[in-house]
Amino acid sequence: MANTYEAIATVTVGSGGAASIDFTSIVGTYTDLCLKISARTNRSASNDYLKIGFNGGTTGITYISLEGNSTSAYSFNTSAAGQFIGEVNGDTSTASTFSSFELYFPNYSGSTNKSYSIDSVTESNSGTTNSAFTNLTAELWSDTAAITSIKVSPGVGSLLLQYSTATLYGIKNS
Repeated sequence: MANTYEAIATVTVGSGGAASIDFTSIVGTYTDLCLKISARTNRSASNDYLKIGFNGGTTGITYISLEGNSTSAYSFNTSAAGQFIGEVNGDTSTASTFSSFELYFPNYSGSTNKSYSIDSVTESNSGTTNSAFTNLTAELWSDTAAITSIKVSPGVGSLLLQYSTATLYGIKNS
Protein backbone atom coordinates (compact mmCIF):
# COMPACT_ATOMS: atom_id res chain seq x y z
CA MET A 1 0.00 0.00 0.00
CA ALA A 2 1.20 3.46 -0.83
CA ASN A 3 1.34 6.13 1.82
CA THR A 4 -0.45 9.43 1.30
CA TYR A 5 1.04 12.59 2.83
CA GLU A 6 -1.47 15.31 3.70
CA ALA A 7 -0.25 18.73 4.83
CA ILE A 8 -1.94 19.44 8.17
CA ALA A 9 -0.39 22.86 8.81
CA THR A 10 2.52 25.06 7.76
CA VAL A 11 4.09 27.78 9.91
CA THR A 12 6.42 30.40 8.43
CA VAL A 13 8.12 32.79 10.83
CA GLY A 14 7.56 36.45 9.98
CA SER A 15 9.69 39.55 10.52
CA GLY A 16 10.93 39.91 14.08
CA GLY A 17 11.26 36.13 14.53
CA ALA A 18 9.37 33.74 16.80
CA ALA A 19 10.24 32.01 20.08
CA SER A 20 8.86 28.72 18.76
CA ILE A 21 6.89 26.95 16.08
CA ASP A 22 3.85 25.22 17.54
CA PHE A 23 1.46 22.67 16.12
CA THR A 24 -1.58 22.16 18.35
CA SER A 25 -4.79 20.12 18.25
CA ILE A 26 -3.17 17.36 16.17
CA VAL A 27 -5.91 14.84 15.38
CA GLY A 28 -5.30 11.11 15.79
CA THR A 29 -6.74 10.06 12.43
CA TYR A 30 -3.43 9.41 10.64
CA THR A 31 -1.14 6.40 10.97
CA ASP A 32 2.06 8.50 11.20
CA LEU A 33 3.29 12.10 11.19
CA CYS A 34 6.17 13.75 9.31
CA LEU A 35 7.54 17.17 10.27
CA LYS A 36 9.77 19.04 7.80
CA ILE A 37 11.65 22.09 9.06
CA SER A 38 13.88 24.73 7.47
CA ALA A 39 15.28 26.94 10.23
CA ARG A 40 17.84 29.41 11.49
CA THR A 41 18.13 31.02 14.97
CA ASN A 42 19.28 34.38 16.34
CA ARG A 43 22.09 32.86 18.44
CA SER A 44 25.17 35.04 17.95
CA ALA A 45 27.26 32.11 16.70
CA SER A 46 27.53 30.02 13.55
CA ASN A 47 25.36 27.30 15.06
CA ASP A 48 22.70 26.52 17.63
CA TYR A 49 20.48 23.49 18.08
CA LEU A 50 16.76 22.90 17.95
CA LYS A 51 14.77 21.29 20.73
CA ILE A 52 11.35 19.66 20.79
CA GLY A 53 8.49 19.19 23.22
CA PHE A 54 5.23 17.27 23.10
CA ASN A 55 1.80 17.99 24.59
CA GLY A 56 3.10 20.99 26.52
CA GLY A 57 5.97 19.10 28.17
CA THR A 58 9.69 18.69 27.59
CA THR A 59 10.61 15.68 29.73
CA GLY A 60 10.97 11.97 29.07
CA ILE A 61 12.94 12.38 25.83
CA THR A 62 16.10 10.34 25.19
CA TYR A 63 18.17 10.04 22.03
CA ILE A 64 21.09 8.35 20.33
CA SER A 65 22.87 10.04 17.44
CA LEU A 66 25.26 9.48 14.52
CA GLU A 67 26.97 12.63 13.27
CA GLY A 68 29.50 13.81 10.72
CA ASN A 69 30.91 16.98 9.22
CA SER A 70 32.34 18.01 5.85
CA THR A 71 35.82 16.75 6.67
CA SER A 72 35.18 13.43 8.41
CA ALA A 73 32.51 11.03 9.53
CA TYR A 74 32.29 10.10 13.18
CA SER A 75 29.76 8.64 15.50
CA PHE A 76 28.37 10.16 18.61
CA ASN A 77 26.88 6.95 19.82
CA THR A 78 25.83 8.07 23.26
CA SER A 79 22.35 7.79 24.65
CA ALA A 80 21.34 10.95 26.45
CA ALA A 81 18.32 12.70 27.88
CA GLY A 82 17.17 15.94 26.34
CA GLN A 83 15.11 17.69 23.74
CA PHE A 84 17.89 17.95 21.11
CA ILE A 85 16.77 17.31 17.51
CA GLY A 86 19.84 18.60 15.66
CA GLU A 87 22.23 21.42 14.92
CA VAL A 88 20.82 24.53 13.24
CA ASN A 89 22.39 27.59 11.61
CA GLY A 90 22.95 30.48 14.00
CA ASP A 91 22.84 34.18 13.17
CA THR A 92 26.53 34.47 12.19
CA SER A 93 26.54 31.59 9.69
CA THR A 94 26.43 32.41 5.98
CA ALA A 95 23.52 34.78 5.28
CA SER A 96 20.24 33.21 4.13
CA THR A 97 21.47 29.66 4.83
CA PHE A 98 18.95 27.50 6.68
CA SER A 99 19.27 24.04 8.22
CA SER A 100 16.93 21.26 7.11
CA PHE A 101 15.21 18.64 9.30
CA GLU A 102 12.85 15.76 8.70
CA LEU A 103 11.24 14.06 11.69
CA TYR A 104 9.17 10.90 11.27
CA PHE A 105 6.70 9.81 13.98
CA PRO A 106 5.26 6.32 13.43
CA ASN A 107 2.17 5.36 15.44
CA TYR A 108 2.00 8.81 17.10
CA SER A 109 -1.53 8.25 18.38
CA GLY A 110 -0.95 4.78 19.84
CA SER A 111 -0.88 3.97 23.55
CA THR A 112 2.82 3.04 23.77
CA ASN A 113 5.99 5.14 24.14
CA LYS A 114 6.71 7.14 20.97
CA SER A 115 9.87 6.49 18.97
CA TYR A 116 10.78 8.82 16.12
CA SER A 117 13.68 9.43 13.73
CA ILE A 118 15.39 12.64 12.62
CA ASP A 119 17.53 13.38 9.58
CA SER A 120 19.12 16.84 9.62
CA VAL A 121 21.78 18.82 7.78
CA THR A 122 23.37 22.19 8.52
CA GLU A 123 25.74 24.02 6.20
CA SER A 124 27.53 27.32 6.34
CA ASN A 125 28.37 27.45 2.62
CA SER A 126 31.63 29.13 3.65
CA GLY A 127 34.02 26.73 1.95
CA THR A 128 35.97 26.33 5.18
CA THR A 129 36.63 23.26 7.29
CA ASN A 130 33.51 21.86 8.94
CA SER A 131 31.20 23.85 6.66
CA ALA A 132 28.56 21.07 6.63
CA PHE A 133 27.18 18.94 9.43
CA THR A 134 24.77 16.01 9.21
CA ASN A 135 22.99 14.17 11.96
CA LEU A 136 20.90 10.99 12.08
CA THR A 137 19.08 10.59 15.38
CA ALA A 138 16.71 8.08 16.96
CA GLU A 139 14.64 9.44 19.82
CA LEU A 140 12.14 8.12 22.32
CA TRP A 141 9.45 10.07 24.14
CA SER A 142 8.63 7.90 27.15
CA ASP A 143 4.94 8.71 27.34
CA THR A 144 1.93 6.63 26.33
CA ALA A 145 -0.29 9.62 25.48
CA ALA A 146 -1.07 10.34 21.85
CA ILE A 147 0.93 13.26 20.42
CA THR A 148 -1.55 16.14 20.19
CA SER A 149 0.90 19.06 20.03
CA ILE A 150 4.50 19.60 18.96
CA LYS A 151 6.68 22.59 19.85
CA VAL A 152 10.05 23.34 18.20
CA SER A 153 12.29 26.08 19.60
CA PRO A 154 15.94 27.23 19.66
CA GLY A 155 18.26 25.58 22.16
CA VAL A 156 20.42 28.61 23.04
CA GLY A 157 19.14 31.49 20.93
CA SER A 158 15.84 33.09 21.84
CA LEU A 159 14.23 33.26 18.39
CA LEU A 160 13.76 31.35 15.17
CA LEU A 161 14.56 33.87 12.44
CA GLN A 162 12.29 35.18 9.69
CA TYR A 163 11.55 32.65 6.91
CA SER A 164 12.10 29.64 9.19
CA THR A 165 9.34 27.26 8.10
CA ALA A 166 7.85 24.00 9.31
CA THR A 167 5.18 21.80 7.73
CA LEU A 168 3.46 18.99 9.58
CA TYR A 169 2.14 16.13 7.43
CA GLY A 170 -0.32 13.42 8.38
CA ILE A 171 0.34 10.07 6.72
CA LYS A 172 -2.35 7.56 5.80
CA ASN A 173 -2.14 4.17 4.14
CA SER A 174 -4.13 4.40 0.95
